[in-house]
Amino acid sequence: MNILLAMIPAFFWGTTYAMTQYTLADWPPLLLSALRALPAGLILLAIKPSRPASADWSILIKLGAVNIAVFFCLIFVMALTLPSAISGVGMISVPVFAMLFHWVMSKKRPNAIQAFCGAVLVLLAWILFDPSSITLNPVGLTAMLAAIGCIIVGSTITKALGSRIHWWTILTWQLIIGGVLLTLVSGVQAMITPEPYFNVISGFNWGNALGIIWILLLNTVLGYSMYVWLLQRMSVVDFTFGSIANPIAGIACGALLLNESYTTHQYTLMAGMILASIAPTLINLLRVKLRRSALIK
Repeated sequence: MNILLAMIPAFFWGTTYAMTQYTLADWPPLLLSALRALPAGLILLAIKPSRPASADWSILIKLGAVNIAVFFCLIFVMALTLPSAISGVGMISVPVFAMLFHWVMSKKRPNAIQAFCGAVLVLLAWILFDPSSITLNPVGLTAMLAAIGCIIVGSTITKALGSRIHWWTILTWQLIIGGVLLTLVSGVQAMITPEPYFNVISGFNWGNALGIIWILLLNTVLGYSMYVWLLQRMSVVDFTFGSIANPIAGIACGALLLNESYTTHQYTLMAGMILASIAPTLINLLRVKLRRSALIK
């Protein structure tokens, strides 16, 4: 059930890329990141006020910087430089990097099924992202790899904090801290290159408002509330396998909003990556079900 719940925030996160291109295409990534983070944190603080202990500020500042400030900015760079479907499908490789990270850092070796499916996923991604078959912005691809790193590091820190800080406090204050950092940096950018910010103000319309509301309320307030709550109830690797909904949302929204289309071969590769990402979880669920059936008999 937790894996199914993990698909809800993943689905909304998968809509970020297409919604950004469709409604907020010319907005600076730093401004978008600040508008996504700080208001969401203040909304959550208003819903349930909380205050971290003095000893927790240091780790929460690090978490806010990595998990919110840097990550949000990278996500919007991806959204503005890569096709929606490619962004969503590319992020499905998070489980592979998560397994490698925990293998190196925590000596937690992946089982044979996870290792095999991870290898298949990497192979399919290598073929899909082949420059001879599809042209992708190198800035966007670099942002994707960096964003994956932020997810793994940020999720690991978040899960470790769950034993001593309430998940709502973690969620609220990482958004506020990250949002404040982004607001400050965005303000500096606006002073150095004010033209993009003037264009945002002068050209603001209802489409922009819809995009901001979608990203703020659904992608962030709802999505991150479920994300932090679920991380206290499942492993980081298991949570990332629930991210199947991310590429599905990316592909669907890219087709509906941006008229993105790919060859049958490319769609097949995307489907293969999605299946490879969820296969270990499905196999594990099947094993558990068979064991329970055997015990009942």
